[in-house]
Amino acid sequence: MAPQDALLGWDEDTTAEAYAAFTRDFPMYGATSRDLARRAHLTDSRLVVDLCGGAGATAEAILALVPAEARVISLDNAAAMQRVGRRTVTDPRLSWVTARAEDLAEHVPGLADAVVCNSAIWKTDVPAVFAAVRSVLRPGGHFVFNIGGGFAGVAHPDEQTGRTGPSLNALIHQVAAREYGYTPSPAANAHPKLPLEAVTEHLATAGLTVLDTEVTAQHITMAEKKAWLSIPVFARPSGDFTHDQRMAILKKAYALTTPEAPTVTSWLVVVAQRPGE
Repeated sequence: MAPQDALLGWDEDTTAEAYAAFTRDFPMYGATSRDLARRAHLTDSRLVVDLCGGAGATAEAILALVPAEARVISLDNAAAMQRVGRRTVTDPRLSWVTARAEDLAEHVPGLADAVVCNSAIWKTDVPAVFAAVRSVLRPGGHFVFNIGGGFAGVAHPDEQTGRTGPSLNALIHQVAAREYGYTPSPAANAHPKLPLEAVTEHLATAGLTVLDTEVTAQHITMAEKKAWLSIPVFARPSGDFTHDQRMAILKKAYALTTPEAPTVTSWLVVVAQRPGE
């Protein structure tokens, strides 16, 4: 069973290679990485942490903005993702640490100017990670992260106005229901996993202050969405399906769309800070 929020499966070579291929071929992770890096005020940074850094897409965006003498640590618990990243991101300023996000404080020498986390914070023990981030940030340091709209319970207006037909996820469920008798589990329709109210509360408990929040929209095509859903950890639907079955369902659902048709995904972006300077 593939978890709906892709908690498992990252430390597998097939997933790591598919993810890396996706980031090379499509702009989604590069765009979100650059957005977060820009918000982290990295111009004068000396040490930055790429939290849950995967194969290094966000580290690349950070490296493009930090000074020549800065250090960047990319921390992730999936060795397979980092093996791919080491082949493609070879900047000598970058160090790779294989560890859980919750154990961040054990692996950061000194205090960091910023911690950036792209597309992953909701997969962690959030209160523990926020506390760890606070412990490694210098006073005045920034913590910038995003949360998928579905997990945050937010939707950008473009998500509705830009839609020209059923979403690919909806079509996948239709095909699965027709051909396999699929019925979504109650968990698939649960309340948002990490809404802004909970984020704000967890940050305050950890001793971090919210500076800014924004709901952003990312405009992609059906072709990009199909490629993303082909990555094993993101494949749909959930339940007792093999990956081959999920890919067969995806192929039939995608055939009902127009490849260049626009689709919009929403993100909640949060900028927080350790108080003091």
